[in-house]
Amino acid sequence: MQETLWVFGYGSLIWHPGFPVAERCVARLDGWHRSFCMRSIHHRGTEDHPGLVLALDRATGAACTGVAFRVTPGAEAETLTALRERELISSAYLETRLAVSLVDGRQVTALCYVIDPDHAQYCGGLPLEEQAQIIARAVGGRGPNRDYLWSTVEHLDELGIADPDLSWLAARVRELARAG
Repeated sequence: MQETLWVFGYGSLIWHPGFPVAERCVARLDGWHRSFCMRSIHHRGTEDHPGLVLALDRATGAACTGVAFRVTPGAEAETLTALRERELISSAYLETRLAVSLVDGRQVTALCYVIDPDHAQYCGGLPLEEQAQIIARAVGGRGPNRDYLWSTVEHLDELGIADPDLSWLAARVRELARAG
């Protein structure tokens, strides 16, 4: 029998998991925070003009609230294949399994994609204004970087998940977009 597969979403997986979901639950991952700390050279930018995408970046005392998805039984292998094609495109993410706490009190082990701080695409610690400037102008194979930011913030808001840095970035990028 296949072991239950949970996947933790903190960015685009929240609004576009891309695999069959049997259960979805708001969850918390301790020791990590959601951060625009990865230069995107494929999906939301190019090698000449990188964008930024979210990653889980390790930080003492941090926590990231996102969504844990239980994969539909029988779809585990195809889900792993699809996630690896999507998330490991440049090997800046590390695939790992970490303990997450579901809002209903359950503890599960979930597949998580965390940033490799030694990878060339890692850019942790960029000031928010610099992040906004990059996100406002970058475009990649999956479209404008700003759409990725705005969709993520919209879906976090719908779930009641507060992320002050992302909310600030979304507002600032809207200002920059209006200014042209």
